[in-house]
Amino acid sequence: MRHLLTVIALVGVWALPTFASAQDLILKRVMLSSGGLGYFEYEASVDGEAKLKLTVPLDQVDDVLKSLVVYDDKGNVGGLSLPGRDPLKQLFKDLPFDQAALDSPAALLSALKGTEISVRGSRVITGRIVAVDEDNVPGADNRPAAKRTRVTLMTDGGLQQFILEDAENLQFVDPALRDRLGQALLDIQANRAKDARTLDLSVRGEGTRTVRVAYIVAVPVWKTSYRLTLPPDAGTPRVAVQGWATLENMSGRDWKDVELTLASGRPVAFHQALYEAYYAHRPEIPVEVAGRLMPSVDHGGVAAEAAPAPPPAAVPGMRLQAPKAMTAAPAMAAAADQLEANEAATQVTFKFPRPVSVANGRTLSIPILDREMTGQRIALYQPETAARNPLAAVRLTNEGETGLPPGILTIYQRGKSNEITYVGDARLSAMPIGETRLLPYALDEKITIEREAGQSERVASGSIVNGILRYARIGRQTTTYRIRGPARETRDLIVTERRLPGWTLVKPEAKGVEISEGNYRLLFKLAGGEQTQVFDVVQERTQEQDLRLIDGAADQIKVFASAQDFDAKTREALTKILQLQQAVAEAQRPLGQIEAQQQQLVQEQARIRANLASVPANSDLQRRYLSMLDKQENDLDGLAKQRAEAQKAVDAARDALRAYVGKLG
Repeated sequence: MRHLLTVIALVGVWALPTFASAQDLILKRVMLSSGGLGYFEYEASVDGEAKLKLTVPLDQVDDVLKSLVVYDDKGNVGGLSLPGRDPLKQLFKDLPFDQAALDSPAALLSALKGTEISVRGSRVITGRIVAVDEDNVPGADNRPAAKRTRVTLMTDGGLQQFILEDAENLQFVDPALRDRLGQALLDIQANRAKDARTLDLSVRGEGTRTVRVAYIVAVPVWKTSYRLTLPPDAGTPRVAVQGWATLENMSGRDWKDVELTLASGRPVAFHQALYEAYYAHRPEIPVEVAGRLMPSVDHGGVAAEAAPAPPPAAVPGMRLQAPKAMTAAPAMAAAADQLEANEAATQVTFKFPRPVSVANGRTLSIPILDREMTGQRIALYQPETAARNPLAAVRLTNEGETGLPPGILTIYQRGKSNEITYVGDARLSAMPIGETRLLPYALDEKITIEREAGQSERVASGSIVNGILRYARIGRQTTTYRIRGPARETRDLIVTERRLPGWTLVKPEAKGVEISEGNYRLLFKLAGGEQTQVFDVVQERTQEQDLRLIDGAADQIKVFASAQDFDAKTREALTKILQLQQAVAEAQRPLGQIEAQQQQLVQEQARIRANLASVPANSDLQRRYLSMLDKQENDLDGLAKQRAEAQKAVDAARDALRAYVGKLG
């Protein structure tokens, strides 16, 4: 007797739906962007209408749905379909059993109690499932007990039982249930790869043709590293530069003989969860729910004196020779004898002329550059990096026909006997055509620098217009560098000095000076020998101010009257104003004395009146106080006349000052 061991036997093979086989797409082209994006292009040869199959990792489905494009010159796209993000959860939501019921025939029958089944074995039974129970049946000849599943059915003849393991055939009577169960088994099979989804893409057209399918997904950023070799002679203005690209294949599939292109740029890229189901939330009644708000979500330098000349026009493509000697890498590609580099508006691309193969999960390092470039050895002083010594650096210029991507540099020194020595590392930012970069790689202890900064201020030009002195104050910041260079070498030293906003560089001349990221780059020539050289860097700021001379303080005007930067006429006018102010002050002196006497008498009268309130009437003391008040009133009358005369003198002095100031300018 055959045993029922699988769920498929319960369903019947004839119940499984069949589909026409879909054609797989073949990966042909890959372009990796330094912005962390990858372009993958597939091809398939089709005849007429066809269904193409493409399997992608689950975490790439959003990007594939966002960017998938089909190129079919003789046809058009019929549509794209793929399983939902959680297809099994949705499938079993609509079935009368859950996924666990498919773990065994007994679990399935137990989940479908009440379902009508037909069983064939030693006898034929048709009925509805009432119960599914497990029994332990003792084994013969001292064998261990065996588990048996006893199924109870409600039949036309009453309750009947059978042993599930002894049944030869079991069939669900309802054909609709058989179809749904068969589809569930197919979906489980298709969903075995939990981290991948298979897309079915239909194309329509006539005749044999090649269809291309491409999309953009997130990939690991490919990296650039350089090797720069300095010549034995420090005065030689040429250096050897090799560039290498390191990339990883984390796409989920092997790359076999693909056309590989690397792009260096910074494209704008977005991600949107297109593979998620979203539902509009509605407020519940009677409770009001407030809606949630979702808010939207060395680099080179320029000349300090004039704008730099425009770079030369880019050519459509250039050929770069691959390095003659290649270092070891994780999965070394064969040396490409010709590499095509192209300069576009926003990026530089490097296309490899030979197909490239990289297994999934492997790393590849490929040469992209090998040429001589203009490079000058210099000393670069950055006080925030090292306060006492400059850095040994290379001033590198890109005179090629394409820009260079950013990357780290390993710098070597070639000796006079052709020996190679490692001297340091440097970092290269993105380097467009015609630009220059400073690449510091080590501390230069042969040069010692002492730096001292100070500020001063002076009054500059001034003129009088309509009684207002318009003058300029010039602030000056001076940084003094005392430098002792190498004893037996000359050296070019570039000093970075902070550029003060609103200030002007007056020393040294701005000609030949660069500005980079808020700093001046100043070039000084160091002669060989032990002698200390002194350089000043001076920045100035001019502030225009006004002073109303009629209200100006004498001390302030006195400073301006002695300012040697003012012309003689202005100084004479300010001196005259000082004299007239002195005349006003001399006229105010007696007026102040008189007002002080008046104030003293008024205070004395107040004291006497207070005493009068407490003395007896017609007493000698009362009469004495009254006599004193009478005398004080006469004195106040006299002081009032004197004050009037003194006030006239003050007014006359002030009128003379106003008249003179009013004539100026």
